[in-house]
Amino acid sequence: MPEPSCYAVHLMIEGGHREEIRFKTMKEFQVWYQKGLIPNQASQDFLNVPLKMADGEYMVVRPASIQAIRVEPVYTTSIDRDEVE
Repeated sequence: MPEPSCYAVHLMIEGGHREEIRFKTMKEFQVWYQKGLIPNQASQDFLNVPLKMADGEYMVVRPASIQAIRVEPVYTTSIDRDEVE
């Protein structure tokens, strides 16, 4: 099976809000999750959410407001990449 092109991380946030962020590798997601989110999971302080795949865009979230996270590998074919570029 081929490697995913990236990982879509779906944040389910208190109040029914949903946000999708993307990480290029599973390791990048795991580092953010383990070093940023887990130690601050009950915090009401804002946590930076890295939006490395979107230039000039950023997001901050209160860790305590995240209700669930879904990680989805995204596979793109060479045809899909040509259409996006």
